[in-house]
This record gives sequence, structure tokens and C-alpha cells, in this order.
Amino acid sequence: MLHKEFGLISIIVAAYNAEKTIEQAINSVLRQTYTNFELLVVNDCSKDRTVELVKSIAAKDGRVRLISNVKNSGVSYTRKHGLEESNGSWIAILDSDDAWAPDKLEKQIELQKRTNADLLFTGSAFMDSDGQPIDWYLHAPAEVTYRQLLKQNVLSNSSALVRKELYAKHYAIGDGMHEDFAIWLSILKEGKKAYGVDEPLLIYRIAKSSKSGNKVKAAKMNWNTYRYIGLNPLAALYYECWYMVKGLLKYKNLK
Repeated sequence: MLHKEFGLISIIVAAYNAEKTIEQAINSVLRQTYTNFELLVVNDCSKDRTVELVKSIAAKDGRVRLISNVKNSGVSYTRKHGLEESNGSWIAILDSDDAWAPDKLEKQIELQKRTNADLLFTGSAFMDSDGQPIDWYLHAPAEVTYRQLLKQNVLSNSSALVRKELYAKHYAIGDGMHEDFAIWLSILKEGKKAYGVDEPLLIYRIAKSSKSGNKVKAAKMNWNTYRYIGLNPLAALYYECWYMVKGLLKYKNLK
């Protein structure tokens, strides 16, 4: 009954040269206990075996669709391509090097039914670049408001489940900023809240080349995000200070 009532979820995976991780990501989706979804793997002109691997999986499961960009466009444009091709009323994002626990979607849907949330997220477990578990666990707060999110981005992109109409309305593309953070802030700026499932339902890969791995660059991107959503320089500076303090305290939430 849950599968019929909630409807179709469109899961978007942007993939570029992801042959080492794409199968794990896709298989974690196919193992979901909530089965009413379409999985859109958007290939950003990969030069490795990504397309071959996705085609092999798609041949066995009709819920998997391979979409390809005409030219290499970057992750934000690639996700937008997937959004434009999607058929669901809800959008979930999964990075090609991350993975989900089998009941990730089901538990988010259960929470959505209780809260009527427009945006949901989860806690995170971690793995290294080789896929080996790391003994960390990042908690997810029960609720997050716009002001709270400005101080710290607790919403992992690969854990998000969001109404498609809101995601499309606030979709952000910009150089040198955290586009996903801008989207979530813009949604919550409407007076909405994000609701978290405090369980490690996302398994996040800490890659050496990830944007989040460079603290200075991440801080600059955070500043650009604040300016993108309309904060004046003084307000952006205020929340940038919060960002740095929260970043230092973040590890207290890790187990």
C-alpha cells in the first residue's frame, strides 16, 4: 500500500568515469525495500567502462535508465538533465560513489507521512576511497529550519528526498559554490523545514579528490553560496563564521 500511495520516486545519479563505484551505487538502489522508483543514471561523457556497466544492469532491471549528455557538462548540468527526464513526483539524489542502506527510502517515506515534509534527509555512515568502512557516524537532527541550515549544512546531498516541484523551482547552477546547499537553503527560505531520519542510511565515500576534502576551498564556496541566495556581505560574513565554528564542532557528532 505504501508503494502505491507515495508514488514514483526519480533517483538521479550523475556519473563521470565512475567505473570503480557505479555498480555499488546502483545495486544499493536496487536493494531498496521501497520499489516504486526509476533510476536515472546520467552519463557525462565518461571515457571508462561506466556506460558498459550501466547498460548491463539496465538490461536486467527496467527501472534503470541510462541517459547521456551530448558533451561533458559537469555534475550540476548533468543532474539537471536527469531532472528534465524524470517522471516521479519526488526526487532523490545519489552520488555515483556513495551508497544507501536498503531501507533508506522506506524510512524517509514513513517520516514524510508523519510530518508532511517537503524535504527529508538522513544520518550518514562513512567509507574510504576503497569502500572500506570508517568508524564514524554523523547524526541527523530531527528538524532543520532556514536559519539553522545557514549556520551548518547538515543535509548530505546523497541522502536527500525532495518534492520534484520544489527541487525544480530552486535548482541552482553556479561556479564556485555549493549548488546543492543553495537549493536546500532556497527551499527552506520559503518557511519550510527539513526533517531528518537519525540513522546512517547513507554510506558516504570520503574521496581524496572531493570538494569537501579542501577546507579552504569549501569555505570560499560556502561564502559564494550565501551571496548567491541573496545574503548581503555582512550577513554572509556572520554565517560564514558560524560555518567555520560548526565545522570544528562537527566531529562531536561523529561516533
